[in-house]
Amino acid sequence: MAGKHQLNIAVIGVGKLGEFHTKLLKEICAEQKNVHLTGVFDLNQTRAAEIAKKYKTDAFEDFDAIINGCDAAVIATTTSSHFEIARPLLETGKHLFIEKPITKTLDEAERLIALEKAHGCKVQVGHIERFNPALQAVEPYLGTPLYIMAERLSGFSKRVSDVSVILDLMIHDIDLILSIVKSRVINIGASGVSVFSDELDMASARMEFENGAVANVSASRISRTKSRKVRFFSKNPNSYASLDLTNGKSEIFRIVEKSEKRTGSLKEFATEKIISMFGDIGDMLEDKAIEYISPDVPKTNALKCELEAFVSSILEDKPVVVTSHDGMQAVEIAIQISEAIAVNRRMQKEILG
Repeated sequence: MAGKHQLNIAVIGVGKLGEFHTKLLKEICAEQKNVHLTGVFDLNQTRAAEIAKKYKTDAFEDFDAIINGCDAAVIATTTSSHFEIARPLLETGKHLFIEKPITKTLDEAERLIALEKAHGCKVQVGHIERFNPALQAVEPYLGTPLYIMAERLSGFSKRVSDVSVILDLMIHDIDLILSIVKSRVINIGASGVSVFSDELDMASARMEFENGAVANVSASRISRTKSRKVRFFSKNPNSYASLDLTNGKSEIFRIVEKSEKRTGSLKEFATEKIISMFGDIGDMLEDKAIEYISPDVPKTNALKCELEAFVSSILEDKPVVVTSHDGMQAVEIAIQISEAIAVNRRMQKEILG
């Protein structure tokens, strides 16, 4: 456990994402005097020295120096290295923020969770979309989702070429959906292809839940443009929500009791114009009406928010927002999707001879 008055944090892996973590932790340190960025580490020592100089911290020369120099660490290395880096840190009682996915395999995740419990550590997984202000603005209006559509497109990055697009991109939406639906996945159908790497570069999956909800998820890292969109079709109340996680734009349409009083306001006119784009649906509602909501989305940095939550969980000894168990569940579903795709590909080969 960190000392009562100061929390010393290290960053392990200072590539593009690791540098973002370093920069934001320096901001948090400036805002919270009991938090200290004690140093950075990277196998590329030249890079580590460069980042350390840029953000006015130290560059650790070896792993023993990290263990002796911190109470907590951010692991922002390649996924395949997460387990081997996290294990000795947990064994020495360090709290960890591990970038998603928590590990590459389910067995590794289970072993890290066992170490976390055995040594009384806190582990937060970097599923950043949980902290996306656009999602947080929409959540109060979602009701009970029955059908979810999620699409995520991105360009190819060599940083994550060691894992498939499912563990790279789709896992964001897997975790997001699991956190909202809160029901057991009972069936998965999936397809996917490899294009530029030995791993899957494009994939789509259909997840069916025990409570009757269904989610269709697609991801591609062979795209000229970036896109992160989610749509929810829900009951209690019956509603449709559209969410753009990239630009923060969100809107909700839900069926409510029709008000007898008509204001004739500009807002009401604008709402009717938007609803008319859906066709004649308004004519089918009889004594009901469609309410249009475009919630205000605060301008917050989701990565900084999740780091602040991690720091707070340690200093105030409270639960982390995205637990290691959450991270393991997301990996479990990602692996099941990968296995479903492998089965389909084998069947296709057999059919084609």
